[in-house]
Amino acid sequence: MPSACDSLIEDIEDMVSSSDPTPHERQSARKSIIPRSRKKKELNHEELHADSLIPGTQKIWMKTWGCSHNNSDGEYMAGQLAASGYKMTEADLWLLNSCTVKNPAEDHFRNSIKKAQDQQKKVVVAGCVPQAQPRMDYLKGLSIIGVQQIDRVVEVVDEAVKGHSVRLLGQKKDGGRRLGGARLDLPKIRKNPLIEIISINTGCLNACTYCKTKHARGDLASYPIEELAERARQSFQEGVCEIWLTSEDTGAYGRDIGTDLPTLLWRLVEEIPEGAMLRLGMTNPPYILEHLEEMAKILNHPRVYAFLHVPVQSASDSVLMDMKREYCIDDFRRVVDFLKEKVPGVTIATDIICGFPGETEEDFQETVDLVKLYRFPSLFINQFYPRPGTPAAKMQQVPAHVKKQRTKELSQLFHSYNPYDHKVGERQHVLVTEESFDAQYYVAHNKFYEQVLVPKRAEFKGKMIEVDIYEAGKHFLKGRPVEDSKPFTPSLAAPLQKGEVSGLMQVNAYTCKYIHSYRSFFSLIDFHSQGALEEVLAAKASIFHLWLVVILCNLKIQCVTFRRLYFQKCNILFIGMF
Repeated sequence: MPSACDSLIEDIEDMVSSSDPTPHERQSARKSIIPRSRKKKELNHEELHADSLIPGTQKIWMKTWGCSHNNSDGEYMAGQLAASGYKMTEADLWLLNSCTVKNPAEDHFRNSIKKAQDQQKKVVVAGCVPQAQPRMDYLKGLSIIGVQQIDRVVEVVDEAVKGHSVRLLGQKKDGGRRLGGARLDLPKIRKNPLIEIISINTGCLNACTYCKTKHARGDLASYPIEELAERARQSFQEGVCEIWLTSEDTGAYGRDIGTDLPTLLWRLVEEIPEGAMLRLGMTNPPYILEHLEEMAKILNHPRVYAFLHVPVQSASDSVLMDMKREYCIDDFRRVVDFLKEKVPGVTIATDIICGFPGETEEDFQETVDLVKLYRFPSLFINQFYPRPGTPAAKMQQVPAHVKKQRTKELSQLFHSYNPYDHKVGERQHVLVTEESFDAQYYVAHNKFYEQVLVPKRAEFKGKMIEVDIYEAGKHFLKGRPVEDSKPFTPSLAAPLQKGEVSGLMQVNAYTCKYIHSYRSFFSLIDFHSQGALEEVLAAKASIFHLWLVVILCNLKIQCVTFRRLYFQKCNILFIGMF
């Protein structure tokens, strides 16, 4: 049988037979072909609502309850959201930052959730309540930001805007060691542009039987000293003139990282400009006892308020033992007596709980006697509320009417004396930082952190001024500016505007120096291409992580989705004026 390849073709032209059509014939045949026209799709003229499609363009209303630590967390969350494009005003989504110390605070939080849901608002919750009890019925279906996850607030809100529920409740760790929390260099919006609140540590070393905050904040975890010093330095460069140090127990600072509170304070004092002030937050007696000599020296420093908040809670050793406070009343007395002797005029603020389980009338009378002895100028009186899940909630409770009566009696005692009458006629230097609630005065504080009301003149805000004290009330002094004295400006720069995000100054000063050098290079990249973005990020070159952001800012790129994707991929929250 002959093979198919038996006939060899010597030339490729031999493949064309005489019966095949010629090129001319083929061309003539094409003229009879009529191409079919494609129907154009009708344009969809439906209006696109960008706000409903792109996270970062919505409006957010935020509410914070509780301590200065919680307020600092709130400032950080607001700053990150604003930097990511959200508008911080009442509208589409409510971010509720809760406090778990007392029942009324949680009641307000729960009622706010219901109010938001009744108004068909999306809700994201944060703070100590959901961290301690995320499975509460009224939190079902809500997105939660844990107290150590505030640096991821944008991610959680983005998902909530899309209708998803996200819960981030984990702890920050490094090599197995628990960290103090989110980074301190995150953008923030200060409630008061003149005051920076710095949390120096989170959690504590105690296990008080009434405390619910421990369930949320956990054990002690401190920030390194240099990170805190850097945050203070940045704050002063942004026009801040007063720093508050806060935590669940500032006195325990550093025990987990091999340092202590006095070492931190001496380092921070180096960063405080002349005329600016530092206020130390709450410290429990057991830990401050070890540092009384150094603390007295620090409180006498001209740039540190001679003020200390030391909660006693009860003057009965029996009650303190049931509370597991880890000190006796003599320890508290020693702290107060020593500081009053070594720091003349020092202000000691304290807290008292009325009606703790098992408190007898004799126990309560010991507390009354303590207040009569020291006549505390600042006294926070709290009726005991059993918090769910705490040992104290399972103890035999004092009858409600007895708790109310003791709270009333102690309040009457506190209001029976005026701690500032002897100040009338003094000449003092005061730092003006706030406006009074009635908007009639500016609020200043003297060296002892006593509130001094001064005339509301624009040139006084953020300044150290000299005043003559002419009136004293229960909670305030009134000062008349000395005519020959000129206001002193302690700030290193003009303060940020109210609502402005911190961090802009540092970024702009650093990037503008080199922006023109890289403009031509980045102009070759199609910035609106996600593929190009992925290629740049895949290179993992640190220069891209900085300068792509710089050029985006300079060229005023308007692609919101692209911008946010870049920030999330690089883990950079850039505060840009896009």
